[in-house]
Amino acid sequence: MKNAVAVVLGGGQGSRLQPLTTYRSKPAVPLAGKYRLIDIPISNCINSGVNRIYVLTQFLSVSLHRHIRGTYSFDNFSGGFVEILAAQQTMDGGTDWYQGTADAVRKQIRYMTQPGIDYVAILSGDQLYRMNLAAMIRTHVESKADITIAAKPVHAHEAAAMGIMRADNSGEVVGFVEKPKTEEQIAPVRMDPGWIDSRGIASGGRDCLASMGIYVFSTKVLAGMLAEDNHRDFGREVFPHAIGRRRVQVHLFDGYWEDIGTIGSFYEANLQLTQPNPPFNFNDAKAPIYTRPRFLPPSRIDGAVVTGSLISDGCVIEPGARIENSVIGLRCRIGRDVTIRDSILMGADYYETPEALATSDLAELPPIGVGAGSIIHGSIVDKNCRIGPRVRIINDAHVEDESAGECCAIRDGILVVGKEAILPADWHLRSGQPVVQARQLV
Repeated sequence: MKNAVAVVLGGGQGSRLQPLTTYRSKPAVPLAGKYRLIDIPISNCINSGVNRIYVLTQFLSVSLHRHIRGTYSFDNFSGGFVEILAAQQTMDGGTDWYQGTADAVRKQIRYMTQPGIDYVAILSGDQLYRMNLAAMIRTHVESKADITIAAKPVHAHEAAAMGIMRADNSGEVVGFVEKPKTEEQIAPVRMDPGWIDSRGIASGGRDCLASMGIYVFSTKVLAGMLAEDNHRDFGREVFPHAIGRRRVQVHLFDGYWEDIGTIGSFYEANLQLTQPNPPFNFNDAKAPIYTRPRFLPPSRIDGAVVTGSLISDGCVIEPGARIENSVIGLRCRIGRDVTIRDSILMGADYYETPEALATSDLAELPPIGVGAGSIIHGSIVDKNCRIGPRVRIINDAHVEDESAGECCAIRDGILVVGKEAILPADWHLRSGQPVVQARQLV
């Protein structure tokens, strides 16, 4: 792996993850209480022996940069690094904002074509999976491919949301259809399930190969393709254009994989982690997921009932609280008789002492945390929120998508409280509208 580098795409505007991406990029969104999405691809690289990693960033990247700097450092003898490549202006014309995934790599290509770099892995910064990239690179080398793409077998009814490929007997991609909606569109790219079975993966009737958006390029091929045309996106332009012109090989993968592109997918992926045997296991000692060391104290739980939930470090949960099937983030303070069900609380970035609160301009506001007697159900609460007593954070009206005040929104049926929101005592929704107006701390 010493002749390979990885490039992690830092994400676009993340509009489908609003309001979680109002103040941060997609890869910086917290995950599973104590991690961030960017930790997944970087950890996969480190566990695979690929320790030279570039992260391409552009939108709302301050918190992402801070997290990377505080988490990933290598000793002087390994030669490893996690380097941030932000969009920048240079003396060359057109080198300003990235216009897409391929355009971002094109504008930073000189860092990937240094001597001794033969292979470039292109990874997304907003997916949840665990993959041995070394095995994928071996597939690329052994098949003498120009491009190798990770493919996951799926059923035809799942194909409408994915790019679907067809491969020949050697595994070379010979057909591609983007998000086929009808049987006529799927038919040309259907695979024989026996082809999948013969490669050591039980098809279970699955007859479609979905692109995971994870690529390995031979360095010269990548540089040449990006120089030949002005394609802006790998998935929609560069990859389909390469089929029939370059040798494009599939690398089959059948583990857990989730694209965290919407509030609904983010919510479901997090709550699945609370199960006794979650589909994605953070407890794999052979391939751990790394994150920033924070040196927080153990969580204190006093007279509360917690079932089927993840409780992160540094929390204080007071008597009478009941937490079910939820993810509780770092430094959460949960008051007496609070009920939290099927929800994600992202916690806080810092501790707020009563003394500091009393002597500041925030003395009239609820403290950071969840006030006594509040109920949170089927919701996401972002960081540093001030939730007063007897607040009801519930989408009682079962609204699917709607703004719910200055700092709250309902997305995919999930009520999301934005970062640093202030919800005063007795706040709740009725028919999708707040009874007492919430606001955000400015």
